[in-house]
Amino acid sequence: MFTNFVLSLRQAGVPASIMEYLALLGAMQTGVADYSVDDFYFLSRAALVKDERHLDRFDRVFATCFKGLEATSEPGAEGVSAEIPEEWLRRLAEKLLTKEEQAQIQAIGGFEKLMQTLRERLAEQKGRHQGGSKWVGTAGTSPFGAYGYNPEGVRIGQDTSRNRRAVKVWDKREFRDLDDSVELGTRNLKVALRRLRRFARTGVPTELDLPGTIHATASNAGTLDLRMQAERRNTVRVLLFLDIGGSMDDHVKTSAELFSAARSEFKHLSFFYFHNCPYERVWTDNRRRAESSIATTELLRTYGADYRAIFVGDATMSPYEVAMKGGSVEHWNEEPGSAWLNRMTAHWRRSAWLNPTPKPDWGYTQSIGMIHALMEKRMFPLTVAGLDDMARELTR
Repeated sequence: MFTNFVLSLRQAGVPASIMEYLALLGAMQTGVADYSVDDFYFLSRAALVKDERHLDRFDRVFATCFKGLEATSEPGAEGVSAEIPEEWLRRLAEKLLTKEEQAQIQAIGGFEKLMQTLRERLAEQKGRHQGGSKWVGTAGTSPFGAYGYNPEGVRIGQDTSRNRRAVKVWDKREFRDLDDSVELGTRNLKVALRRLRRFARTGVPTELDLPGTIHATASNAGTLDLRMQAERRNTVRVLLFLDIGGSMDDHVKTSAELFSAARSEFKHLSFFYFHNCPYERVWTDNRRRAESSIATTELLRTYGADYRAIFVGDATMSPYEVAMKGGSVEHWNEEPGSAWLNRMTAHWRRSAWLNPTPKPDWGYTQSIGMIHALMEKRMFPLTVAGLDDMARELTR
């Protein structure tokens, strides 16, 4: 019954066995999931996934195999009845403007003015609004709300980005970690990263030094004199800072390929996530963001100046995030992003920024130019040629 689903899981790298498949069918026969798609999702995940590293792959396969599946009525009910989801109705009223109409809408006048106006609107507003240009609402040209348009605004009650104009995002945001087991579509990324490696022999001598043994034996009048040496290891230490979520959703595949390659090429690799611009805290697990966050000052104390720091992000954000206190789209930052980026690059002088946005498009986004200047022009496109240029810069 669900053969194609199980085969798709196996093709995606989820090792679902025949016994697990039979266990799923047995649970279905006993009515564990019945007619609920949600119940079937949790049942099949519990039966077929035995390692939490495979949860993300399971979600992608499930979404592909059962896309568009809807709940049916209970047995014995007359006809098929269903409520129209509220989200569908909300989208019907979504504001869609032409480029000419968008150009006519004026921003409210700077970050501080925007925040002050939001406080005033929240104090005055008493009910729900739709289609207007002033109140917090939906499908309008107001700077505050969802599914509308404004050159600079605060996004409230909208789960994903549409026009990428938000200065602040009111809602809690959930991001996924990058998959470090992604198979690269090409070996060129991995080969390019190898240019960063520097080898040295350190540790316990466990490897036969053949040239040294021959020389020592010859010097000892032919009596065998074995010489040992330590294993040759890559000594380069790398810190990888990965921008996640928002506009970076367009570059997840490329970022995951780079992440996978870096995990396989560098023994001394530590990675951290940030959003848009580094601030006072970074984190190691997007599902447990609050619990896994680490103070940036702690990183500066823990990791020495011999580390290479590589930032990966499209640097596409509101300029306020880089230049202003409180400008972060997600929280109130006491210092601008530029202050933290300056501290990090001053400590890790061998640092660079990899940008998945094509280089010819960099000039169209103000924040990219700002980050490029803060990195002292050490921004490179996330391409094979860009990785080569970065490796040469970081190995000087």
